[in-house]
Amino acid sequence: MEFDKMEIIAERPNKTIYRCGDYTVKVFAEDFSKADILNEALNTARVEETGLPIPKVDQVTKIDGKWAIVYDYIEGQTLASLMEAHPEKLDEYLERFVDLQLEIQSKRAPLLNKLQDKMRRKISETGLDATTRYELDMRLAGMKKHVKICHGDFNPSNIIINAEGKAFVLDWSHATQGNGAADAARTYLLFSLEGKTELAERYMSLYCKKSDTARQYVQQWLPIVAASQSVKGKPEERDFLLKWVNVVEYQ
Repeated sequence: MEFDKMEIIAERPNKTIYRCGDYTVKVFAEDFSKADILNEALNTARVEETGLPIPKVDQVTKIDGKWAIVYDYIEGQTLASLMEAHPEKLDEYLERFVDLQLEIQSKRAPLLNKLQDKMRRKISETGLDATTRYELDMRLAGMKKHVKICHGDFNPSNIIINAEGKAFVLDWSHATQGNGAADAARTYLLFSLEGKTELAERYMSLYCKKSDTARQYVQQWLPIVAASQSVKGKPEERDFLLKWVNVVEYQ
Protein backbone atom coordinates (compact mmCIF):
# COMPACT_ATOMS: atom_id res chain seq x y z
CA MET A 1 0.00 0.00 0.00
CA GLU A 2 1.58 3.28 -1.14
CA PHE A 3 0.46 5.84 1.42
CA ASP A 4 2.29 8.61 -0.45
CA LYS A 5 -0.27 8.29 -3.28
CA MET A 6 -3.34 8.90 -1.16
CA GLU A 7 -6.15 11.13 -2.44
CA ILE A 8 -8.26 13.13 0.03
CA ILE A 9 -11.94 12.10 0.03
CA ALA A 10 -13.17 14.10 3.03
CA GLU A 11 -11.82 16.25 5.83
CA ARG A 12 -13.21 16.59 9.34
CA PRO A 13 -11.95 18.66 12.31
CA ASN A 14 -10.21 15.62 13.86
CA LYS A 15 -9.68 13.24 10.94
CA THR A 16 -8.90 13.12 7.23
CA ILE A 17 -10.20 10.36 4.97
CA TYR A 18 -8.21 9.27 1.93
CA ARG A 19 -8.48 6.84 -0.94
CA CYS A 20 -5.43 4.69 -1.54
CA GLY A 21 -6.16 2.33 -4.45
CA ASP A 22 -8.61 -0.31 -3.23
CA TYR A 23 -8.59 1.05 0.31
CA THR A 24 -10.03 3.89 2.36
CA VAL A 25 -7.60 5.28 4.94
CA LYS A 26 -8.98 7.23 7.89
CA VAL A 27 -6.15 9.24 9.50
CA PHE A 28 -6.86 10.72 12.93
CA ALA A 29 -5.49 13.89 14.49
CA GLU A 30 -2.54 13.44 16.84
CA ASP A 31 -4.65 14.32 19.89
CA PHE A 32 -7.48 11.91 19.00
CA SER A 33 -8.11 9.27 21.67
CA LYS A 34 -6.14 6.11 20.93
CA ALA A 35 -8.74 4.09 22.82
CA ASP A 36 -11.54 5.47 20.62
CA ILE A 37 -9.60 4.65 17.44
CA LEU A 38 -8.97 1.08 18.51
CA ASN A 39 -12.58 0.76 19.66
CA GLU A 40 -13.80 1.84 16.21
CA ALA A 41 -11.67 -0.83 14.55
CA LEU A 42 -12.85 -3.43 17.05
CA ASN A 43 -16.52 -2.46 16.61
CA THR A 44 -16.17 -2.81 12.85
CA ALA A 45 -14.48 -6.19 13.13
CA ARG A 46 -17.25 -7.45 15.41
CA VAL A 47 -19.96 -6.22 13.04
CA GLU A 48 -18.09 -7.82 10.11
CA GLU A 49 -18.66 -11.20 11.73
CA THR A 50 -22.44 -10.80 11.41
CA GLY A 51 -22.22 -10.75 7.61
CA LEU A 52 -23.72 -7.27 7.30
CA PRO A 53 -22.60 -5.34 4.19
CA ILE A 54 -19.86 -3.07 5.50
CA PRO A 55 -16.33 -2.04 4.46
CA LYS A 56 -14.00 -4.48 6.21
CA VAL A 57 -11.04 -3.44 8.33
CA ASP A 58 -7.74 -4.24 6.65
CA GLN A 59 -5.30 -2.86 9.21
CA VAL A 60 -4.69 -0.38 12.00
CA THR A 61 -1.42 1.47 11.52
CA LYS A 62 0.42 4.77 11.92
CA ILE A 63 1.11 7.25 9.13
CA ASP A 64 3.50 10.10 9.87
CA GLY A 65 3.03 9.47 13.57
CA LYS A 66 -0.78 9.56 13.38
CA TRP A 67 -3.06 6.58 14.00
CA ALA A 68 -4.98 5.36 10.97
CA ILE A 69 -7.55 2.67 10.16
CA VAL A 70 -7.48 1.11 6.70
CA TYR A 71 -10.78 -0.17 5.27
CA ASP A 72 -11.88 -1.66 1.97
CA TYR A 73 -12.78 1.15 -0.43
CA ILE A 74 -16.40 1.10 -1.62
CA GLU A 75 -16.98 2.80 -4.96
CA GLY A 76 -20.38 4.45 -5.26
CA GLN A 77 -22.64 7.29 -4.15
CA THR A 78 -23.99 8.04 -0.72
CA LEU A 79 -27.70 7.54 -0.20
CA ALA A 80 -27.80 11.18 0.92
CA SER A 81 -26.50 12.37 -2.46
CA LEU A 82 -28.98 10.13 -4.30
CA MET A 83 -31.86 11.51 -2.23
CA GLU A 84 -30.72 15.01 -3.11
CA ALA A 85 -30.30 14.27 -6.82
CA HIS A 86 -33.52 12.28 -7.28
CA PRO A 87 -36.27 13.71 -5.04
CA GLU A 88 -38.85 11.84 -7.10
CA LYS A 89 -37.41 8.59 -5.70
CA LEU A 90 -37.44 9.70 -2.07
CA ASP A 91 -40.09 7.19 -1.02
CA GLU A 92 -38.10 4.36 -2.60
CA TYR A 93 -34.87 5.49 -0.97
CA LEU A 94 -36.51 5.93 2.42
CA GLU A 95 -37.99 2.42 2.23
CA ARG A 96 -34.55 1.01 1.54
CA PHE A 97 -33.03 3.11 4.30
CA VAL A 98 -35.43 1.75 6.93
CA ASP A 99 -35.14 -1.82 5.62
CA LEU A 100 -31.38 -1.60 5.99
CA GLN A 101 -31.66 -0.30 9.55
CA LEU A 102 -33.99 -3.16 10.45
CA GLU A 103 -31.59 -5.66 8.86
CA ILE A 104 -28.84 -4.28 11.09
CA GLN A 105 -31.09 -4.54 14.15
CA SER A 106 -31.89 -8.16 13.30
CA LYS A 107 -28.22 -9.10 13.92
CA ARG A 108 -26.42 -9.81 17.17
CA ALA A 109 -22.86 -9.01 18.24
CA PRO A 110 -22.61 -9.98 21.92
CA LEU A 111 -19.20 -8.38 22.47
CA LEU A 112 -20.24 -4.85 21.47
CA ASN A 113 -20.57 -2.32 24.28
CA LYS A 114 -24.06 -2.01 25.74
CA LEU A 115 -26.15 0.98 24.66
CA GLN A 116 -27.56 1.47 28.16
CA ASP A 117 -24.05 1.82 29.63
CA LYS A 118 -23.07 4.34 26.95
CA MET A 119 -26.23 6.40 27.45
CA ARG A 120 -25.75 6.45 31.22
CA ARG A 121 -22.17 7.69 30.79
CA LYS A 122 -23.21 10.37 28.31
CA ILE A 123 -25.98 11.64 30.58
CA SER A 124 -23.39 12.11 33.34
CA GLU A 125 -21.27 14.22 30.96
CA THR A 126 -24.02 16.61 29.83
CA GLY A 127 -23.57 19.29 32.46
CA LEU A 128 -27.33 19.27 33.04
CA ASP A 129 -28.63 19.92 36.55
CA ALA A 130 -28.85 16.98 38.95
CA THR A 131 -32.66 16.80 38.81
CA THR A 132 -32.72 16.50 35.02
CA ARG A 133 -29.92 13.93 35.04
CA TYR A 134 -31.82 11.91 37.63
CA GLU A 135 -35.01 11.99 35.54
CA LEU A 136 -33.07 10.88 32.45
CA ASP A 137 -31.35 8.10 34.36
CA MET A 138 -34.67 6.86 35.73
CA ARG A 139 -36.22 6.87 32.27
CA LEU A 140 -33.22 5.00 30.86
CA ALA A 141 -33.42 2.40 33.65
CA GLY A 142 -37.07 1.79 32.80
CA MET A 143 -36.47 1.11 29.09
CA LYS A 144 -36.32 -2.47 27.84
CA LYS A 145 -32.80 -3.88 27.55
CA HIS A 146 -32.52 -5.44 24.11
CA VAL A 147 -29.39 -6.79 22.38
CA LYS A 148 -29.95 -5.56 18.83
CA ILE A 149 -27.05 -4.02 16.93
CA CYS A 150 -27.45 -0.24 16.98
CA HIS A 151 -25.34 1.76 14.54
CA GLY A 152 -25.30 4.95 16.60
CA ASP A 153 -25.09 7.36 13.63
CA PHE A 154 -27.46 5.84 11.09
CA ASN A 155 -28.09 8.44 8.41
CA PRO A 156 -28.07 8.46 4.58
CA SER A 157 -24.54 9.94 4.37
CA ASN A 158 -23.21 6.76 6.01
CA ILE A 159 -24.64 4.50 3.31
CA ILE A 160 -22.87 3.90 -0.02
CA ILE A 161 -24.74 2.44 -3.00
CA ASN A 162 -22.36 0.81 -5.50
CA ALA A 163 -22.76 0.45 -9.26
CA GLU A 164 -24.62 -2.85 -8.84
CA GLY A 165 -27.09 -1.23 -6.47
CA LYS A 166 -25.76 -2.91 -3.31
CA ALA A 167 -25.78 -0.86 -0.12
CA PHE A 168 -22.85 -0.72 2.31
CA VAL A 169 -23.02 0.88 5.76
CA LEU A 170 -20.04 2.97 6.88
CA ASP A 171 -18.71 4.31 10.20
CA TRP A 172 -19.26 1.89 13.06
CA SER A 173 -17.41 3.98 15.63
CA HIS A 174 -20.59 4.49 17.72
CA ALA A 175 -21.99 0.95 17.44
CA THR A 176 -23.51 -0.70 20.50
CA GLN A 177 -25.95 -3.47 21.32
CA GLY A 178 -29.27 -2.42 22.78
CA ASN A 179 -32.78 -1.20 22.05
CA GLY A 180 -33.44 -0.54 18.36
CA ALA A 181 -35.95 2.21 19.20
CA ALA A 182 -33.09 4.25 20.67
CA ASP A 183 -31.24 4.07 17.36
CA ALA A 184 -34.41 5.12 15.54
CA ALA A 185 -34.78 8.08 17.90
CA ARG A 186 -31.22 9.12 17.09
CA THR A 187 -31.83 8.92 13.34
CA TYR A 188 -34.96 11.05 13.79
CA LEU A 189 -32.92 13.63 15.69
CA LEU A 190 -30.15 13.61 13.06
CA PHE A 191 -32.68 14.47 10.35
CA SER A 192 -34.12 17.17 12.62
CA LEU A 193 -30.66 18.65 13.28
CA GLU A 194 -30.25 19.09 9.51
CA GLY A 195 -33.54 20.98 9.37
CA LYS A 196 -35.23 18.11 7.51
CA THR A 197 -38.34 18.08 9.67
CA GLU A 198 -40.67 16.58 7.07
CA LEU A 199 -38.19 13.82 6.26
CA ALA A 200 -37.74 13.12 9.97
CA GLU A 201 -41.51 12.65 10.36
CA ARG A 202 -41.75 10.43 7.28
CA TYR A 203 -38.84 8.36 8.55
CA MET A 204 -40.39 7.96 12.01
CA SER A 205 -43.74 6.83 10.57
CA LEU A 206 -42.12 4.33 8.22
CA TYR A 207 -39.78 2.91 10.89
CA CYS A 208 -42.66 2.43 13.32
CA LYS A 209 -44.81 0.80 10.65
CA LYS A 210 -42.14 -1.60 9.40
CA SER A 211 -40.88 -2.52 12.87
CA ASP A 212 -44.37 -2.66 14.43
CA THR A 213 -43.21 -0.21 17.09
CA ALA A 214 -45.47 2.37 18.72
CA ARG A 215 -44.36 5.90 17.87
CA GLN A 216 -44.84 6.83 21.53
CA TYR A 217 -42.23 4.22 22.47
CA VAL A 218 -39.60 5.68 20.15
CA GLN A 219 -40.46 9.15 21.43
CA GLN A 220 -39.72 8.04 24.99
CA TRP A 221 -36.09 7.68 23.90
CA LEU A 222 -35.83 11.20 22.48
CA PRO A 223 -34.81 13.02 25.71
CA ILE A 224 -32.17 10.34 26.47
CA VAL A 225 -30.72 10.33 22.98
CA ALA A 226 -30.79 14.13 22.69
CA ALA A 227 -28.88 14.41 25.97
CA SER A 228 -26.24 11.95 24.77
CA GLN A 229 -25.94 13.73 21.40
CA SER A 230 -25.45 17.09 23.14
CA VAL A 231 -22.03 16.10 24.52
CA LYS A 232 -20.45 15.62 21.08
CA GLY A 233 -18.76 19.01 21.21
CA LYS A 234 -20.91 20.86 18.67
CA PRO A 235 -22.06 24.10 20.33
CA GLU A 236 -24.33 24.96 17.40
CA GLU A 237 -26.36 21.80 18.10
CA ARG A 238 -26.48 21.90 21.88
CA ASP A 239 -29.30 24.46 22.33
CA PHE A 240 -31.46 22.67 19.76
CA LEU A 241 -30.88 19.29 21.39
CA LEU A 242 -31.52 20.50 24.91
CA LYS A 243 -35.03 21.53 23.84
CA TRP A 244 -35.68 17.79 23.45
CA VAL A 245 -34.34 16.98 26.91
CA ASN A 246 -37.74 17.45 28.50
CA VAL A 247 -38.70 14.20 30.13
CA VAL A 248 -42.20 15.36 31.05
CA GLU A 249 -43.07 16.25 27.44
CA TYR A 250 -42.75 12.66 26.26
CA GLN A 251 -44.51 10.91 29.14
